[in-house]
Amino acid sequence: MIRLRRSASAAALTLAAVTATVLGLAGPAAAHVTVNPKEATQGSYGRFAVRVPNESDTASTVKIEVNLPENAPVGSVSTMPVPGWTVAVEKRKVDPPIEVHGSQLTEAVSKLTWTAAAGGGVKPGEFQEFPISLGPLPQVDKMVFKTLQTYSDGNVSRWIEEPTPGAEEPENPAPVLTLTAAAASPSAAPAAGAPAAKDDDDDDDAGSTAVVLGVAGLLAGLGGLALGGLAFARTRREPTPKS
Repeated sequence: MIRLRRSASAAALTLAAVTATVLGLAGPAAAHVTVNPKEATQGSYGRFAVRVPNESDTASTVKIEVNLPENAPVGSVSTMPVPGWTVAVEKRKVDPPIEVHGSQLTEAVSKLTWTAAAGGGVKPGEFQEFPISLGPLPQVDKMVFKTLQTYSDGNVSRWIEEPTPGAEEPENPAPVLTLTAAAASPSAAPAAGAPAAKDDDDDDDAGSTAVVLGVAGLLAGLGGLALGGLAFARTRREPTPKS
């Protein structure tokens, strides 16, 4: 009985350890800062939300700094007011300029910083979304938004690690927006081997030719009948030779 109890206790401890490990791995992966939706089309405009969960049990998130990628500048960046927060926009020079609606822009937004009002912020167990509008989206495969999350106790979470395809997710992954190429517009040219459209003028010409040929044939027939009649009449008037 003692051995059975010891075995059961060991099994329970092992199960608890495995459960704790699984939960410990799953927790952080589901709690990092993200951008939503996670996919968009190159060259388009879109509305996105930077989603910030609060990971601390005792402190509030009071500041969010989102850095836009330097290798993929965006011509138009705008924010939506978030109650209890103010936003600061930083810009940088870009060379070559960005063309937006025929205009050459020499500056692009490089950083967005949201700061909570005194006593506010994202409380423990809560999350907050910060809406932004971006466009036209650059001709790149992805945009990586390295983000800093500052808590009321002074701690800072640095979501700056770029995920690598096929590898495990890093401990502090940066928000990533995946961009896909725009679908090619269908061609207006007829498919190969398709019959060419029939011209109405060709139909009219063919019809006219058929009418002319028909009238000519009728006149020829009438002429033949007339000649035949004259020959027959002439034969009737000539005397029959005597034997």
